[in-house]
Amino acid sequence: MILYKTAAGDGCAEYETEKSRFIAYVRPVSSREEAEAFIREIRAKHRDATHNVPAMVLGEKMQIQWASDDGEPQGTSGAPIVRMLVSESVTNVCIVVTRYFGGIKLGTGGLVRAYTKSAKLGLEAAGIRNVCERYFAETEIEYSYYDVFQKMKQDHDFAVEGAEYAEKVTLTLSCESEKKDMLKALIGQITQGSAKIINEYKKNT
Repeated sequence: MILYKTAAGDGCAEYETEKSRFIAYVRPVSSREEAEAFIREIRAKHRDATHNVPAMVLGEKMQIQWASDDGEPQGTSGAPIVRMLVSESVTNVCIVVTRYFGGIKLGTGGLVRAYTKSAKLGLEAAGIRNVCERYFAETEIEYSYYDVFQKMKQDHDFAVEGAEYAEKVTLTLSCESEKKDMLKALIGQITQGSAKIINEYKKNT
């Protein structure tokens, strides 16, 4: 089950208009503290910039939306970046757009377009990935069943995440959370009911 979309990794892109240089930095984050640390990092990197405009959207339901214009006219820089992220349904991400003023004023509309375009280019550079909820099951099996799980994982849409070898094999298996009943049934079928699930949990991946 897809929970939300976020940046696939760090991204950076540059955009120039009317001699002003815009540099967009993007980072996936999981908390406001991570976002604020990223903002400090970019501000330190570009101490000489005219503006370092930060924006963040956090939470599976985009519960936290925050931005600053950092000295630009109110509503012309940070807020448009947030609106772009919300319109793209992207969350758990922080963007900082650095501007070096080129001497030509862009006007309200020009600023909105420049910051939005810069942020979007940065997001494209970072890439987008879907965050899904997966079900994990740790199960003890006899060694004779190990190869069967390896052969069947592709056809039955589950993954073998890891294995520990002792008197028996402890396998960690995963699947999409809505398919957990299928995986449990499959474990029973393959091992003829001999396997025990010793731990199970869900995790966003």
